[in-house]
Formats: sequence, structure tokens, C-alpha cells
Amino acid sequence: MANRDMNRDPISGEPGSHPLGTGVGSAGGAAAGAALGAPFGPIGMLVGGAIGAVAGGAAGHTAGEAVDPTGETEYWKHNYTTRPYHDKNSSWDDYEPAYRYGWESHAKNAGRKFDDVENDLKAGWDKTKGNSRLAWDHAKNAVRDSWDRTDRTHQAYHATDAKWRTEHTNRPYFDKGFEYDRDYAPAYRYGTFSKQRYGDRGWDDNLERDLERDWNKVKGSSRLTWDRAKMATRDAWTDKY
Repeated sequence: MANRDMNRDPISGEPGSHPLGTGVGSAGGAAAGAALGAPFGPIGMLVGGAIGAVAGGAAGHTAGEAVDPTGETEYWKHNYTTRPYHDKNSSWDDYEPAYRYGWESHAKNAGRKFDDVENDLKAGWDKTKGNSRLAWDHAKNAVRDSWDRTDRTHQAYHATDAKWRTEHTNRPYFDKGFEYDRDYAPAYRYGTFSKQRYGDRGWDDNLERDLERDWNKVKGSSRLTWDRAKMATRDAWTDKY
């Protein structure tokens, strides 16, 4: 699959940036989840499920901290052998607990840097690793990879929220009958996500059809139909941070 191979970083958009991406929330079925989520990582926090679950005043922050473990597992399972620390004598069963430890630890230590908590993570590894054969000196690279991937993804979508939470009321499509967290945030985040997923394409009728096709799979609690959502999605798509 071409899009899977791009592995774009959600901030830089650089193809081949394996440590990062964003996934796609409640995608309505395993096939849709694999197609939309796996190359990009934690989109439970991007659009869809997480926003729907926490709609309200704190949704921007809470959704930004959520991670889709299924999407993350899928991503790392397909990419762990490409990482510079990969040891061919170690299997996916060895690395999986380390990646999971990375994204779970990031969620538990919001706002802190990996270096600040590394000693705590080292102390907790033996209780967390299950059947993994990796000692901490080998596991920590995968833990940090997962942590950093999640951290940079959060930065990208926090930036989207920070801008459009205030600016969306000045857009010609703004309707005061809709709320930012519940309705508009998923559309803006979808634009940021889609720019990385389809960054090699221009915005045209063909792209709009592709985005429209997936909107109902990822919009979560948003009440915006695509005719409304596409304008916010395009704003985020064309935005320069």
C-alpha cells in the first residue's frame, strides 16, 4: 500500500519518518482501521473515538493525550524491524511490551520529558515486560521511540487545536449552533492528519471525494456533515505552522 510506505511525520511531513504519525480512531471495522490508522499511529487522539468520548470543555486536552493502542500496535509491528536498534535475534514478542510501555508511560507522565522519567521507567521495566527477553539497556530504545512518536503527534494536534479553537469563529462557515470540541475539532484534526496522509497530492475534487468517503468513519461525535466539515478540513490542510 503506497500510503503505508510514506510514514509521514505529522509535523514535518517528511516521508520515511518512522518514529511518528497519526492514526484514525473508531474507524468502523478492522479493514478500515488498518487502512486509515496503521501508518499514522495514535489517532484515537486525533479524530473519532476519543473526541466523542470526552466531548466538552476538556476534550481538547484529554483527546490530545489519548492513544489508540490497536493502531500503535499495528504500526510498530510493521515497522520495528526497520529501526536502527532492532536486533535480529529478538522477535516482535520481545519488542511489543517496550513499545506499549512507551506510549502508556507518556500518557501517565503528561508534560514531562523522557529523560526526566527514564530512571523510573528503568525501575518499572521488569514488572512490565512480561515475556520480553529484552534487558532495559536494549528495551529503552524502543520505549523512547514509542514515547517520542506519541509526543510529537500530540504537539502537532495541540497546535491545530490552539490555533483553530480561537480562529474558527472568524471563518465564513462558522455556525454558533455547533461547538468547537465536539464538532469542529475533529474536522480541523482531520485536515492536519490528511495533509500528512495525502501530502503528495493537491486539494482537488478527487481528494475531496477520498476525504468525504472517510469522514463518517473518523468524525466521532461531530455533528458536521461533510459539506460543512470539508471547509474546516481544508483550512487545516492549507495551514502553515
